[in-house]
Amino acid sequence: MGRLVTFETRGNFSETGHATRGIGAAYRWIEAELKSYSPRLEVRLDRYKVRKQGRIFRDVEIVNVIATLRGTRHPERQVLISGHYDSLNLGQRSTAMNPEAIDAATEKNASAPAPGASDDASGVAATMEMARVLSQYEFDKTLVFAAFAGEELGLVGSTLHAQKAKRNGEIMEAVLNSDIIGTEMGGDGRRDNRRVRVFSADPPDSAPRTLARYIKEVGERYVPALEADLVFRSDRFGRGGDHTPFEREGYAAVRFTSAVENYAHQHTVTDTMENASPAYTAAVTRLKAAVAASLALAPRTPELPSTTSGTRTTISLTRGTGSYAAAMRWHHPAPEPDLAGFAVLVRKTTAPYWEREIFVGKKNDCTLQGLDIDNLVFAVKAIDTEGNESLPAVWVMPARTIPYFEVIDVDSK
Repeated sequence: MGRLVTFETRGNFSETGHATRGIGAAYRWIEAELKSYSPRLEVRLDRYKVRKQGRIFRDVEIVNVIATLRGTRHPERQVLISGHYDSLNLGQRSTAMNPEAIDAATEKNASAPAPGASDDASGVAATMEMARVLSQYEFDKTLVFAAFAGEELGLVGSTLHAQKAKRNGEIMEAVLNSDIIGTEMGGDGRRDNRRVRVFSADPPDSAPRTLARYIKEVGERYVPALEADLVFRSDRFGRGGDHTPFEREGYAAVRFTSAVENYAHQHTVTDTMENASPAYTAAVTRLKAAVAASLALAPRTPELPSTTSGTRTTISLTRGTGSYAAAMRWHHPAPEPDLAGFAVLVRKTTAPYWEREIFVGKKNDCTLQGLDIDNLVFAVKAIDTEGNESLPAVWVMPARTIPYFEVIDVDSK
């Protein structure tokens, strides 16, 4: 975290050839550090030439630093951990700046000092530390550690990575993005180092929201000193982060952010280590590491079959005998050798978190008597013999297609 600040600026339009200043020196240092952690880490630079547009006031090269730790059992399935290493100085920034003013300030202050300690050296430091520690172990699934550039220009680096992943058909089970996890003191004087906010997009049982609930449960189990405070919206009002492009591509993506923020230090020369809290960043890193490791060690998520006939889609959740029962079916082809079985999760439609968990063993169906499926949400997850749990697969009611009714005659009086 502190080392990234020493480059003075990591602005996207800063020097690329200087040895100690600018974005070029920063990404070369990140690359070298990642390569030094383990020979099992595959480290590369993804370079993109991006044309002038919006706040990109001239053509620019965007360089993402990517380190991959291949999984041993399901290498095709990824868990991505990310932060953005570019920084920004908007001068005398106001929280009410409109997009046109931000565009102008980006160009005017392109070479100004932009230490970016909390935004987002903190997120990159967490990503790199997780790469250093987790690369000493083997995991069933592939872990990808990404330091994105171009975030301050409109999520450019992460958008290009997400779009490429979608085109290539990559299976990304989760995206754990950290942006501004370096402060525990808010601009209003409040201090909070016992919580970290986790933002996830609607609807209530979207892939990001399901991942957020998983994060809360894992955190309570392994890092009880830090609460994952779930915020049920994609991001702060009027703000965005590198999880957003993945979310748009249909991936389960969330954002970790400090419980309290000091907006006066964001995108200014005062976003320094003196105004940051490395201890808080370390606590968030421990939580994220527990989540990433749990996901990477867990069995695959069960599959929920469905059938479509005409305009109606039938899911594998039906009313049992007598209508007051929930009958569920799922698939789990080629089960892992250490699979212990499956657990069914239940909650009221208005409940934020899962309320009941029923372990059903190594069967691919379950009927729960005395439950009205109209009032509840159901899910199923896979669990291995060491207690590692997959992300739940949630039964979501499909949208009904209303047929077109051809009218022969109209008689309106």
